[in-house]
Amino acid sequence: MSLEYHNDKLQFGGQDVTSLAGRFGTPLIIYDEVYLREMMRRYHAVLSSHVEHYSVSYASKAFTSLQMIQLLKEEDMEIDVVSSGELYTAIKGGMDPGRIKFHGNNKTREEIEFALSQGVNLFIIDSLDEILLLDSMADASVDVLLRVNPGVDVDTHEFISTGQTDSKFGLSISDGTALKAIMEIEKKDNLNFKGIHYHLGSQLSDPAPFVNALTAVYDWLHDHEIDIEILNMGGGFGVRYTDEDISFPVEEGFDEIFTRLKEVTSQYGFEMPHIIIEPGRSITAEAAVTVYEVGTVKEIPGVSRYVSVDGGMSDHIRTPLYGAEYDIIPVKKQTDDTGSISMNVVGKLCESGDIIGKDKSLPADTARGDLIAVKSTGAYHYSMASNYNQMLKPAVIFIAPDGVKEVIRRQTLDQLIQNDVRIEE
Repeated sequence: MSLEYHNDKLQFGGQDVTSLAGRFGTPLIIYDEVYLREMMRRYHAVLSSHVEHYSVSYASKAFTSLQMIQLLKEEDMEIDVVSSGELYTAIKGGMDPGRIKFHGNNKTREEIEFALSQGVNLFIIDSLDEILLLDSMADASVDVLLRVNPGVDVDTHEFISTGQTDSKFGLSISDGTALKAIMEIEKKDNLNFKGIHYHLGSQLSDPAPFVNALTAVYDWLHDHEIDIEILNMGGGFGVRYTDEDISFPVEEGFDEIFTRLKEVTSQYGFEMPHIIIEPGRSITAEAAVTVYEVGTVKEIPGVSRYVSVDGGMSDHIRTPLYGAEYDIIPVKKQTDDTGSISMNVVGKLCESGDIIGKDKSLPADTARGDLIAVKSTGAYHYSMASNYNQMLKPAVIFIAPDGVKEVIRRQTLDQLIQNDVRIEE
């Protein structure tokens, strides 16, 4: 991330953050487009160095917009979606339906119908009853992967751990349900079984769980004589939210993963499958910062200081939801004679849990009108934004070599109530 001070003012992607805040208002989410492209190319480079046939499929839940879809197309990326809304955005952005993968643990009839009508031809089946539903709705053969749970434990928050046996996602390879699902799929006229998908969880910094999953899955495939053309290993590659975090070592990590994949396919006499990975957070998270304007600064003598900003859990839910930590910095560089003290940075919503960061070191003279920046807010911030307290969703801009692009305008008050219906007596 190209975040640095120049003449005591914070610059991001070569642009003055203060000027951007003045132009577009706050809260403001700013992405470095160069960083986004570099991460996409990094995944292409590492996979192409190991296998001939692969896809890098962006997990659109991390952040999606029409301009983001344009970047994905330009960088030869595919995309996975989990709802009609994500699919609609991808289609409107010009994504080839043949490069879209439809996920989800509870695909509705309406979503399946919409996906089929748009030409989506790869569905990731997540349950036994989905097999019957999809087969009954498809007019012609559609390709499917089965989402399985390898039963691999991972060291992450329980809310973002998904590959264990007890999960709302997928079918277990250990209790017979995954095998039953494959047998059912192969009986259907309109379903073409292509392979396996699994996702172990999020914020994984160690390749060991991915290696262990390969071992478990290929032992299972061999035991039941199941051939696959596609292996989708999911995503979950960790990022750095603070200096203490460890990001997933992309090059070294995939060296270990593909070494194990080549070992198990050779051991059991399987052909090397088409590999799919689904990075989302690791492409977008560190590509963005959110800028807020400070409002009330409240001192509780001998206890703490609260710095309130003009956003909060309506655009920064991960801290209230997971206890996620972020680095927070002043937009105007702190001078040596100012000094810094520990403060709680909080939002303006009517919840005590509306906290952006506890015990964050900021300049002692932080006051109303100052700007602060929260780092690594490119994933699950805008996409999880809400209108709680009738807050307006923020604007989103991309900084690119050819200038600044407003890719999502700030929501207006009129848009806030555009779907409301008032019944006149």
